[in-house]
Amino acid sequence: MTLQQLIYLTKIVECGSINEAAKQLFVTQPSLSKAIKDLEGEMGIEIFNRSSRGISLSTDGVEFLSYARQILEQADLLTQRYKNKKKSRQICSVSTQHYAFAVNAFVSLIKSEDAEEYEFTLRETRTYDIIEDVSNLRSEVGIIYLNEFNNKVIGKILREKHLEFYPLFEATPHIFVSSKNPLAKKEMVELSDLEDYPCLSFEQGTYNSFYFSEEILSTVYRKKNIYVSDRATLFNLLIGLNGYTISTGILSKDLNGENIVSIPLNVDDKMTIGYIANKKTGLSSAAKMYIRKLKEFIAGYGFEIIEQKV
Repeated sequence: MTLQQLIYLTKIVECGSINEAAKQLFVTQPSLSKAIKDLEGEMGIEIFNRSSRGISLSTDGVEFLSYARQILEQADLLTQRYKNKKKSRQICSVSTQHYAFAVNAFVSLIKSEDAEEYEFTLRETRTYDIIEDVSNLRSEVGIIYLNEFNNKVIGKILREKHLEFYPLFEATPHIFVSSKNPLAKKEMVELSDLEDYPCLSFEQGTYNSFYFSEEILSTVYRKKNIYVSDRATLFNLLIGLNGYTISTGILSKDLNGENIVSIPLNVDDKMTIGYIANKKTGLSSAAKMYIRKLKEFIAGYGFEIIEQKV
């Protein structure tokens, strides 16, 4: 086993494919594949599951990767100590549902890092993809919500993939609408108030079950539905079409300006927003700092943080 093989391994996981990793490492795909095969043969395990759809870490691979990263970190510390080299660049990846506070915390994390070089990734993506990213260690942290409706299904998937959900805060549903929408004048809205307005939701692709919906109350019938894939488009349509979406109630003026307002929705339901992490690996210092930044922003909006030991 060599450090070079471990570097190859971590790069493949970061990229999600051998082809892309080979390009970034400036090596050929066959030589990269052979290096990993040799490593698997020496260790007596299959690090990756291989199929026509691509590769993913096996159960053994997840555990092996956690040790590999520790070895690389220690090797880097040795290099810094005895060769007086600069601190290695920080690496951190986060996958999240479409929450402004997740973006704000990410910005704050980057500003707080003193590394001369870093490689940070923020993926605003679909619910199932968030779970897959954390399961395959493409991301250290995933931001999702659970409630009484989806907890049984998503909780089962998390357990099967050896992931843990850590609650951050509890929120009551709010709607986001344009400041010019007639509903913006209300202090609280009822479901019946929304009947004639388009409902905007984030599409979930192949895994479009109600349980994976990013919006609470996904089973409620609506006459007008629009599905989008990114937050900027959703907010533009909220303004252009007088539509609405349902979320936590946290809005960022820095990201969304003054054109969108949040109004409580009068329903007997709540959502617990939290982060998921892989049980078999520890979090990097950057990931831990990101979680601290998350808590700071959430508390700044007046929500009580649910404290749990990680």
